[in-house]
Amino acid sequence: MTPRQIAALSCGGLVLLLPVMELLLPNGLKIGSLVPPIMIFAIIGLGLNIVVGFTGLLNLGSAAFMAIGAYAFSVVTCPVHPFQIGFWAGLVVATAVGALAGLVLGLPTLRLRGDYLAIVTLGFGEIVQDVLKNLDAITKGTQGLNPVPAPTLAGYAFTSANYAPWYYLLLALLGGTVWLCANLRRSRTGRTWVAVREDELAARACGIAVVRAKLLAFSLGAALCAAGGALWASLHGTSIEPGFYDFQLSVVVLCIVIVGGLGSIPGVLLGAVIMIGFNSIVLTKLTDLLARHGVSSTNVLASPGNWKYLVFGLALILMMRYRPAGLLPAREVRDELRRADGATPEAA
Repeated sequence: MTPRQIAALSCGGLVLLLPVMELLLPNGLKIGSLVPPIMIFAIIGLGLNIVVGFTGLLNLGSAAFMAIGAYAFSVVTCPVHPFQIGFWAGLVVATAVGALAGLVLGLPTLRLRGDYLAIVTLGFGEIVQDVLKNLDAITKGTQGLNPVPAPTLAGYAFTSANYAPWYYLLLALLGGTVWLCANLRRSRTGRTWVAVREDELAARACGIAVVRAKLLAFSLGAALCAAGGALWASLHGTSIEPGFYDFQLSVVVLCIVIVGGLGSIPGVLLGAVIMIGFNSIVLTKLTDLLARHGVSSTNVLASPGNWKYLVFGLALILMMRYRPAGLLPAREVRDELRRADGATPEAA
């Protein structure tokens, strides 16, 4: 086995056994309950990686698709509305609505490239926020929809008091998403996406249906982002108000893909651990530590959470300067950047 495979198996075993290992740890060192957000954002990051990493389309609207999934799930499951179809059916509906939204957005816009497509997706995100805020009869405006149901499995109802069932459910869903993305990448469809990313004109000249390939990538990416939004709503018991799904959230998801490595599935997982783990684990533990030492959280400068976007921005700057391909990029992306710098892959 290669060192990389050994490291991957070790990390997988640690993740799988974390809830059991925590039974032996003091309360101050327990982090298992803070891991589910990392898994959800890893699913969302894998969806964005299909669009940005595999296909090379700059999408700044991942938060909008999260919002669509969260509110679609909440509408069909929340007691405020008459549907109440349950968690699993609601998750399927939210994923399908997200895929449809990606298709609807992609049809008139995917002939655009680069910055123009990014501006369109950015505008789409702002539109989604305003629509959700003003559809009071359906979305309850800025209040959001609640209560949103948690999953039930074999008669067992998930609760926020016990994080272990949530942990393993999200781990299973993340594993399924990784399997799906890995098989898509190795398939004919995945090779088509990579061809479009490398040279769209050459791909079109070779007979590849470029627009259809882009639409499929956009729709699948939006579906995974919407599924992540539905899981996020169920985890918190509310759709959360529309302002949560803003441009900053889209940038955080994009940071996951860029920091981890464009086009790389292990890179996206690593990016989620770094970016979301810093927010949900490091900052949370640091805030608790400061509170125990009498540092007030109302102090703007003393609150670690107020510095997170500065740290995220600094991380992007440093990555673009020293590791533009990311920490674990796809091999072809890494080689392409090396060739752009004037070095062959062998010489590098």
